[in-house]
Amino acid sequence: MDTWIWIIIVIVALIGGVALGFFLARKYMMDYLEKNPPINEDMLRMMMMQMGQKPSQKKINQMMTMMNKQTDSKDAKKRAKETKK
Repeated sequence: MDTWIWIIIVIVALIGGVALGFFLARKYMMDYLEKNPPINEDMLRMMMMQMGQKPSQKKINQMMTMMNKQTDSKDAKKRAKETKK
């Protein structure tokens, strides 16, 4: 085979490997963050105390609800895009 064919094969394999690696890493991180959310009630309470606010349970529940709604709306938009395909 000619040298230029080998060069094209190597370039195509490299591009394919990068694309596949990107999507696999993205899927892994999305699953990880879904199972282990970055902020929980204790962390939220600590952040509010550091900002000088007295965190009541009502405030914490409201903030957690807002954060959960935001992630749920992103998931709903993602699912809606996938069903359109």
